[in-house]
Amino acid sequence: MATLASLRADTVDYIRFRLGDGMVDVELDPVHYDNSIDKALKRFRQRSQNAYESSYVFLSVVTEQQEYTLPDEIEEVRQAFRRSVGSGSSDTGTQFEPFEAAFQNTYLLQSGRIGGMATYEMYYQYQELSARLFGGFVNFEFNPVTKKITLLRKFSASGEQIVLWTYNLRPEARLLQDRHAGPWIQDYALALAKYTLGEARSKFSTIAGPQGGTSLNGDALKAEAQIEIDKLDEELRNYVDGSDPLSFIIG
Repeated sequence: MATLASLRADTVDYIRFRLGDGMVDVELDPVHYDNSIDKALKRFRQRSQNAYESSYVFLSVVTEQQEYTLPDEIEEVRQAFRRSVGSGSSDTGTQFEPFEAAFQNTYLLQSGRIGGMATYEMYYQYQELSARLFGGFVNFEFNPVTKKITLLRKFSASGEQIVLWTYNLRPEARLLQDRHAGPWIQDYALALAKYTLGEARSKFSTIAGPQGGTSLNGDALKAEAQIEIDKLDEELRNYVDGSDPLSFIIG
């Protein structure tokens, strides 16, 4: 499996090759390549839904403690709920009668048997209602900068696990290997590196030398890079990055 260092090295090689390094002098240092990749990743995470993933995190609570620090990759907490409600203490959640047996007994979902999908749906409605009535959902406040979550209730016993529904940053290595995100990040980093090179070359329009010196193409590189940047930004708006388009909104 490719490491992050090798993936970044491959991206640098891609940029150098596209800029013609080896045939012409490319006046960029390693720090310029790294900066271009970092900016491309930042841009992608700002604009693309594909830079994030949904997951569930288990948080073990401590008696009388309300504030906890979450991992850095968590960007948003959508919901927090207990794994059991009411007086139940089971880690799998409290299952209330009369629908528990119907849910667990799968033969009731088969065609021609008593119960079927109606019982299944009624069970889930009942379970959601019981969670709302008996404290299954936990109110909270989350600070995306400090990554601290404050539970707006105190738990009487340590060790209980609550479930957090979160949105996380996808790791950089996975983005660089993604069949949609990877090529976009490479091309955006290339455009940024090209702009940086053009900015440096535009400081001097010509270099003095025999037979009138040499003209540099700094302005042309900057103009070409800007066109590529605008095109790649438009691709994000058209979901070329693998994001899911917006669905219908009814209101």
